[in-house]
Parts: sequence; structure tokens; C-alpha cells
Amino acid sequence: MTSINQDYQEELKKVQDRDFTHNWVSSSGFLFYLQIACFIALVLGGCYKLYTKRFEKPEVTIQESTLYTPKYK
Repeated sequence: MTSINQDYQEELKKVQDRDFTHNWVSSSGFLFYLQIACFIALVLGGCYKLYTKRFEKPEVTIQESTLYTPKYK
């Protein structure tokens, strides 16, 4: 009976060592690098969006009488 219980405890320890939720050292490292990757993706995505959709001057019609050298009819 003790052999079965000892085998069970060893298997449980192996599973918990590999499990993400039971090992806070590996899980905290993973979450840290995941946050860094998400932040970099967000910054690069924002920069790309700003680069592709940058301000374009609209074509504005101006009255000829308000120009620097006005033209009157």
C-alpha cells in the first residue's frame, strides 16, 4: 500500500512540476515575456498604422478674391 501511495505522490510531483499553474517561477517568467511581446506588438502596430494612414492635405477650394493677389470679376 505504501508503495502505491509513494508512486502516486511521485507522479503527482512530476505533473505539478510541469504544470503551468503550480510552478510560479516558470509561469511568472512566461507572463512577463508575454507582456513584453504584446507591448512591442501594440507599439509596432500603432507605428505602422500611423505610417500608412498619415495626414494627407485635402484639396480645399479658395475664393479667388481672398488670395494674396486677388482676382476680381
